[in-house]
Amino acid sequence: MTTAADPAHPLSWDQVRAWRIGRHHLVARAASSDLLRVVGDICGLHAQLMSSAGLSLWARIDGLERGALHDALWRQRALVKLWAMRGTLHLLPAAELGLWLAALGTQTKYGNASHPEIDALSDAVGRALAGRLLTREELARAVEEDTGSPVDAEWVRFSWGSYLKAASFRGLICFADNTGTNVRFTTPATWVRHNIDRPDAAEALREITRRFLGAYGPLAPEDLALWWGGYGPAPGRRMLAALGDEVAEVDVEGQRAWVLARDVPAIAAAESRNTARLLPAFDPWVVGASRGAAALLEPEHKARVYRPQGWLSSVLLVNGRMVGVWRHAPKGRRLLVQIEPFGTLPRWARAQIEAEAERLAAFLGGELAFGSV
Repeated sequence: MTTAADPAHPLSWDQVRAWRIGRHHLVARAASSDLLRVVGDICGLHAQLMSSAGLSLWARIDGLERGALHDALWRQRALVKLWAMRGTLHLLPAAELGLWLAALGTQTKYGNASHPEIDALSDAVGRALAGRLLTREELARAVEEDTGSPVDAEWVRFSWGSYLKAASFRGLICFADNTGTNVRFTTPATWVRHNIDRPDAAEALREITRRFLGAYGPLAPEDLALWWGGYGPAPGRRMLAALGDEVAEVDVEGQRAWVLARDVPAIAAAESRNTARLLPAFDPWVVGASRGAAALLEPEHKARVYRPQGWLSSVLLVNGRMVGVWRHAPKGRRLLVQIEPFGTLPRWARAQIEAEAERLAAFLGGELAFGSV
């Protein structure tokens, strides 16, 4: 890492926020034909709730058809659903899957490093799924038949998938389309309609680091580590150090942070364009935001966004600041959208949020009922 940025020209949070929301396609939205590019640009879609993944695209894409995500994932197989960063479910572009799998293979959590029982289970899962699409119960029975272990079958049946995450990191399991109400699994090699070429693991991890910095920087090492699946600054420092002089240390209103050196001029030139957006639960912006930056979210409101059991609220984003939460629900033929600002919103932001609510109602096929709480 280098201190390439001139401390006489520090970056402001206004510049950082303006640049980030642009990189997230939240100012000038992308075209519907760019769905896969948008998913790649923001380092995947969080897929704990598939409805939220769709709304994360809706927030960033103009003219998005309601079924576009479903088609890209299950019909075109241009996206792949699997356990990825932090062991959570993500949608990643199929064309880039080799890169992601090479990097995910370096993970040491969830038994992915020198754990004989998990090694044996993962191998059995891969064998059972090769060329096949199986429900969880079918997979459990196939694994038990392979290993002779009822314990392995129970690990497969475990609803949170904790014992399948190492297999996912190794490219031995991903989601297939459901059969009725039953989830099905297969292997990426079975599911993806082209070869999955994996680069060198160290280079893959460097490229993933570049991509995250290019959408979420400037950031602290602990922010990078938390997103990838580690804790504390040490893992993030190692990931940043691996990029050498590609990374620059900057001063953001007195806070040390790191970004790709090539992006420093663009951040310094970024200007706010008064943008207000509705972001859904588990939106990648919220997942990847610097948790300790009051300029992104005032500390007194953090518990309303980053909630217990890993739940991430839907947020009002105004010029890159999380300034409230919101929720929506169908009510007959109407869509009820309720906002809860943390403070008084500028008139222009209120008008844009109302327009966003109208746009949401049109996307979900309802007549808007809008209100504050």
